Amino acid sequence: MTRRQLSDDQWELIQPYLPVGEYGPYPVKLRDQFEGVIWRFRSGAQWREMPEQFGPWPTVYGRFRVWRDAGVFTALLEGLIAEAAGQGKTDLSLVSVDSTTTRAHHDAAGIPVAPEVMEALEKAVREQEQARQKGAAKGNRTDRATPTILDGKNGDASGEDAKPA
Repeated sequence: MTRRQLSDDQWELIQPYLPVGEYGPYPVKLRDQFEGVIWRFRSGAQWREMPEQFGPWPTVYGRFRVWRDAGVFTALLEGLIAEAAGQGKTDLSLVSVDSTTTRAHHDAAGIPVAPEVMEALEKAVREQEQARQKGAAKGNRTDRATPTILDGKNGDASGEDAKPA
C-alpha cells in the first residue's frame, strides 16, 4: 500500500474545486479517487496497474475523464495560482513569453480568465516589481564613503586638502 499523495492541508485547498455530483456530493472515496489520478500520472503506470486503495481503476479513470472534460483541472490550477498570488506566494519571475518563438493561431486571441483571477495575478506582478525595484535601489546606493587616494611620493592624501609636494 502506498502512502497518501496529498496532505490534509493540500486536500482542503483542492476539495472546493471538485464538482458536486448530479445527485449530490460524491462519496467519501472522492479523495482516494483524486489521489489515484495523481498516483497514475506520478508513476506513469497504466490505469489497470493502480493499487486497490484508490478504488477500482475503471471508476477512477471514469472520474478522471469527467473532470478532464468538465475543465476541473484547469479551474483547479487557476484557482490555486490566484490563491497563492493573493497570499504573495507566487514567483512570476519564472514566467516568460517570447513572441519571436511563440506563435498562436488568430482564434487564440484570448483565454477567458475570471476577473478576480486576473486581479490577483496583476497584483502579484506589481508587488514583485516593487520588491525588485526596492532591492535594486538598495544595491545602487551613492551614500557610501569615498575612498581616500594617497599620493605615492610622500603618503599625503591627494585632493583639495592635500599640500603640494
